[in-house]
Amino acid sequence: MLDRRLILNFDWPTLVTAFFISAIGVVNIYSSTYPHAGAATPLYLKQMYWTVLGFGLAILVLGFDYRTFVRYAYPFYLFCLLLLILVMIFGRSSSGSQRWLQLGFFSFQPSELTKIALILALTRFFTEKEMPRGHGLRDLGVPFLMVGLPVFLIFRQPDLGTVVMLLAIFSSILVFVEVRFKTWAVLGAGMAAVIPIVWYFLKEYQKNRLLTFINPDLDPLKTGYHIAQSKIAVGSGTIFGKGFLHGTQSQLHFLPEQHTDFIFSVLAEEWGFVGCFILLFLLLFLISRGLKIAKTSKDRAGATLAIGLTAMIFWQTFINVGMVVGILPVVGVPLPLVSYGGTALVTNLMAIALLMNISMRRFMLSP
Repeated sequence: MLDRRLILNFDWPTLVTAFFISAIGVVNIYSSTYPHAGAATPLYLKQMYWTVLGFGLAILVLGFDYRTFVRYAYPFYLFCLLLLILVMIFGRSSSGSQRWLQLGFFSFQPSELTKIALILALTRFFTEKEMPRGHGLRDLGVPFLMVGLPVFLIFRQPDLGTVVMLLAIFSSILVFVEVRFKTWAVLGAGMAAVIPIVWYFLKEYQKNRLLTFINPDLDPLKTGYHIAQSKIAVGSGTIFGKGFLHGTQSQLHFLPEQHTDFIFSVLAEEWGFVGCFILLFLLLFLISRGLKIAKTSKDRAGATLAIGLTAMIFWQTFINVGMVVGILPVVGVPLPLVSYGGTALVTNLMAIALLMNISMRRFMLSP
């Protein structure tokens, strides 16, 4: 029987905010893919189907105690690793990347689901291995293995954006669980030493993206073209924008990947500063709710899980917006709940449902 207190403490602000952000996403996908010609299902309709599925799964997630998900974190993590291996063998390729598994009439991206799996696995580890004086380098061997395995498999796809996301989430959790200062110094030196090795294994287009970020005029007609067109779209929106379906950069398809990575550029051009402010305010409110849930959680597992999930939403938002306005290199990170992508949308809604789960059960401690 459902505990009455769960209904009384239902986190309506978080749910309503997620709904409005998702609605903004559908409207912008409609605009960015207009006109919707051809016999195939329009992308905005597919996004609506995924949104319904995502909210349905979110309700299912709310029915289980979040501690149950933490308890089975390791099997779920191993399952996601298996999916990543299957992607390398049987995955569907698109635009030079092999990231999707085809299941009948739809495909999904296991790397998105791996984000939640990693957060749950790290939550279980750091909940069971508390270090009052802070974690040393030896204590972090298993967590580094946890993040290293999916990072390696996803890097091979290649998917630099998800690799960056996993590392950012991992770093955020490390800050929360407390790591000794000497350990941070060693990690920083290690990262600096690894950069040349990582650079060697990057694909040519990935190297060009990073070089173009440093010098936008290096390749203005190819790699630099993307960010140049995005800046034009964002700047031309001014205060109130050009109006729905009246964005010249998007309607004339000057923007690359305008329904996924550069969806924020479409919003900025058509709805201007006001539209951007509303969307960013809603995302910031969602992030602040996550931090509040972490603060008010009554156990370490809930707090650590909430920090990891909030970090996932924050870093996606920060990196995506940073990409389209030119303050960060283009690494292919979608805007949460807004960019087109079924697996990413469902994953973010599940993350939000887990945050609501922690909030609703903040008064219920395990025996």
